[in-house]
Amino acid sequence: MVARPLRIAFFDLEEWQPDYLQAGLARLGIAEQVQPRFFHEPLSPENSAQYADCEALVVFIWTKLSRAVLESLPHLRLVLTMSTGYDHIDLAVCRERGMTVCNVPHYGENTVAEHTFALILSLSRKLHAAYFQGLRGEYHIRALRGFDLYGKTLGVVGAGNIGLHVIRIARGFGMRVLAHDKRPHPLLAEVLGFTYTDLDTLLKESDIVSLHVPALPETYHLINREALCKMKRGALLINTARGSVVDTEALLWALEEGILGGAGLDVIEGEEFIKEESALLKMPVAEQTLKQIVQAHLLLKRDDVVFTPHIAFNSQEAVQRILDTTLENLKAFLEGHPQNVVS
Repeated sequence: MVARPLRIAFFDLEEWQPDYLQAGLARLGIAEQVQPRFFHEPLSPENSAQYADCEALVVFIWTKLSRAVLESLPHLRLVLTMSTGYDHIDLAVCRERGMTVCNVPHYGENTVAEHTFALILSLSRKLHAAYFQGLRGEYHIRALRGFDLYGKTLGVVGAGNIGLHVIRIARGFGMRVLAHDKRPHPLLAEVLGFTYTDLDTLLKESDIVSLHVPALPETYHLINREALCKMKRGALLINTARGSVVDTEALLWALEEGILGGAGLDVIEGEEFIKEESALLKMPVAEQTLKQIVQAHLLLKRDDVVFTPHIAFNSQEAVQRILDTTLENLKAFLEGHPQNVVS
C-alpha cells in the first residue's frame, strides 16, 4: 500500500522561494512524498482554520505558533522552523501533542558575525551619526570623532557558533576578547586567543559588549539596569541575539545617562510593532504592547542607536542554506529519523 503524501504548508515565503523549494524537493527525491502548499503571508489565529488538514508546517519567525493556533490544527505532526531560535513556537503544546519540532541550528554563523561588526563599525566610526548630520545638511567633525577597535576589549556574551565567529573577526582587528558562556571550551580559547570570564568582569572591562545568547527564561532581561551599571562608561552594546535579552526601558535610561556610548540593535523588544503608523492604528494593543511601541520608536530616533530590522541573518547565501537545511529536516522526518529536533 502506497503511503498518502504528507500535507505540508510553507508560510512566510518570499516570491522566489516556492520555486526554489519545489526544485529542492525534487533534488532530494521526496517530491512524491509530500503535498505542499506555499504561502507568502504568516499563519495567524485569524487564518489558521483554513489549514486544519495540515500535517506539517514550515514557518519563519513571523508566524507565532501559539496554543490557539496549534489547537486549530488537529492533524499537525511536524513543525519545521526556518530559524535557529524557536521562541515563536509553544513547545509545551507541541510536547503535549507529540509533535516533532525541528530548527536550523547552523546556517549563518559567519553572516550574523559580519553583521555584528557592521553595527560595531557604524558606531565606533560614527557612520550613523554622520548620516543623520547629512540629512540635516550639517557636519560637525569633532562630534564625528570615533575610536579604533585595535587594542580595545570586546566582551562576547554567549560563545557558541555565532559568538566564536565574532571572536575570530575581533582578533583579526587586534582586539582583546573576553567571553562568558555556560559551556566554556578552554582549547578553543587557547587557539583563538580569548579569555573566558564571569559576566560581571566582562561587563566591567569591555569597551564593547556583544550578545549572542538564545531567548530563554534565564536570559530574559539579562542586560537590565543593574547589568548596565556595571559597564564601562561610554561602552557600546550590540544585540544580534533576541530582543528579550535586553530590558528596553533600562537601555533607554543608560543611553540618556551616558552610561552607554551607543547601541547597535538588530533586535529589540516589540520589534514586530515597528511598522507604518496606519497599520499600528488598526491594531488592538494592550498597555504593555503600547509601551513597547513607544520605547522602540524612541530608540529609533537616536543618533547613538543603529537599528536594523532583524536582518543579521539576511544574506542570500544564508537564506539558501536555511531552505536547504529545512528540506533536509523534512527528508529525515519522512525517513523516520528526524534531525535537528528541539521538541
